[in-house]
Amino acid sequence: MSEQVGVVTWISGPVVRARGSRYVGMLELVEVGEDRLVGEVIGLNGDIITVQVYEETSGMKPGAPVYGTGLPLSVELGPGLLKSIFDGVQRPLPLIEIESGSFIGRGMRLAPLYRKDRWKFNPTAKVGDVVSRSAIIGTVMETETFEHRIMVPADLFGTLTWVAPAGDYTIEDPIAKLKVGNEEKVLTMLQRWPVRRPRPYMTRMRGTTPLITGQRVLDTFFPVSKGGAAGIPGPFGSGKTVTQHSIAKWADAQVIVYIGCGERGNEMTEVLQEFPHLVDPRSGRPLMERTVLIANTSNMPVAAREASIYTGITIAEYYRDMGYHVALMADSTSRWAEALREVSGRLEEMPAEEGYPAYLAGRLAEFYERAGYVETMNDHIGSVTIVGAVSPPGGDFSEPVTQHTKRFIRCFWALDKSLSSARHFPSINWLDSYSEYLDDVADWWQEKVGKDWLKMRNHAMELLSEESRLSQIVKLVGPDALPDEERLVLETSRLLREGFLQQNAMDKVDAFSTIQKQIRMLELILYFHERGLRIVKHGAPISLIHNLPIVDTLIRMKSVVPNEELEKMDDIQKQIDDQMSQLDVEYR
Repeated sequence: MSEQVGVVTWISGPVVRARGSRYVGMLELVEVGEDRLVGEVIGLNGDIITVQVYEETSGMKPGAPVYGTGLPLSVELGPGLLKSIFDGVQRPLPLIEIESGSFIGRGMRLAPLYRKDRWKFNPTAKVGDVVSRSAIIGTVMETETFEHRIMVPADLFGTLTWVAPAGDYTIEDPIAKLKVGNEEKVLTMLQRWPVRRPRPYMTRMRGTTPLITGQRVLDTFFPVSKGGAAGIPGPFGSGKTVTQHSIAKWADAQVIVYIGCGERGNEMTEVLQEFPHLVDPRSGRPLMERTVLIANTSNMPVAAREASIYTGITIAEYYRDMGYHVALMADSTSRWAEALREVSGRLEEMPAEEGYPAYLAGRLAEFYERAGYVETMNDHIGSVTIVGAVSPPGGDFSEPVTQHTKRFIRCFWALDKSLSSARHFPSINWLDSYSEYLDDVADWWQEKVGKDWLKMRNHAMELLSEESRLSQIVKLVGPDALPDEERLVLETSRLLREGFLQQNAMDKVDAFSTIQKQIRMLELILYFHERGLRIVKHGAPISLIHNLPIVDTLIRMKSVVPNEELEKMDDIQKQIDDQMSQLDVEYR
């Protein structure tokens, strides 16, 4: 039972000060008031304890007790995480709804993982084995298709003195005994880990494999490697959430952790209602069977929003340590930063730019640096890829959260309100976006598709950049003032925009493109440009090229040619040759 360590003397929203014991630890989990509201120690000054409370403090009065637990804010890790929906401090929302209805009751504490479920444990280690930290000692089928690897806790190592035989166990039943020095520790399938402490790994490696999302503008033009970090900034209504949903559904990660951090309640409701019904395109099973959802909406206590990011990344690292590739979606880090700003204001700290605390950049760095492609302590290879949405007010990318985020990520997917208004989705602006992973993943592309992807991608980007420059001239003097070679650039860029970059998430054929389809589509559009350039130099007017039937075919091929029928692309190339050759004969 936790003992009283202080008495509340000052309350300001989620921040509480108490006078009490000098033996309370920094970042210790405490319980405040008669309702035992969950909080975390964030400041110590003599016998004055400053606590960040993760629940609504209305009605609390000075004199209320503060109880210490002696433990840091931690998450429970073990079988049963997948398919779960938690709040920011890992309380199971479906169970809370059963207990207290639509709103979380004050001081409600429910175990994150269900204790009575029995899991079929198959040992893979034996008595006498010397095991390292995070060593795998057995497996459990967490869902019908997902193998949960039971690991030694990441802070223990020693010799196994007993291993349970294969059978059904709860997460609290002993499954092994480990001799650590002169002590014998009992191991269960349930572990706890402090959320603010990164889990250890052996070696961080350079990520050379892209996270394939099936979204052409991301995979072909601005790829992020597995273990990398990407940011999606964009104003309200530009499609951040839908883009993250598409990545969550189609990305070739084995586990998805989706954090709804401070987003509107109705938007998060759509996620919670939609995800359980989505089908994993790879296994045909429900997508939730490899997904963990963390929902901390804008009407929930603001301090818990700050904790939700750490809860999510710790769960992601746990699956990484099993040797899995994990994709984490944080929607949105701006709301998380606003929670930092509010708590900082309550603490009366000196504000920096736009009222954010001076340590904003440090906190963002701590979060994004927990992404990585690593060799785990048990000699597996795993990764955590972070995709963080940013919601700059008014779409102003010069505001602090966007600017600091750019310092710690290597892939920037800038959403454009004008593109979304024109119904161009994903509304990622190809001129403002960038990826620093191009050289890292180039060899992988060469190996998988057998073509110089990087050269083709750079050529396409040159055409799109040239189109931007020419568009300014066209606005002033009209297209007729341009020479035909430059008008062909405009035509090819239109094909790239409408036939390649634009993608319909509601179209069964177009929602997901394999890398083979992506590279073939790009190859055909560039081939069209190359043939057209030759004919224009022979004197053919650009209007004839614009009116060729193949132009509409190239725009429609994304939704006409399925991923499994790429031989149809050869017919399209033959049509380009036939129609261009006919023009070439006329003007040669």
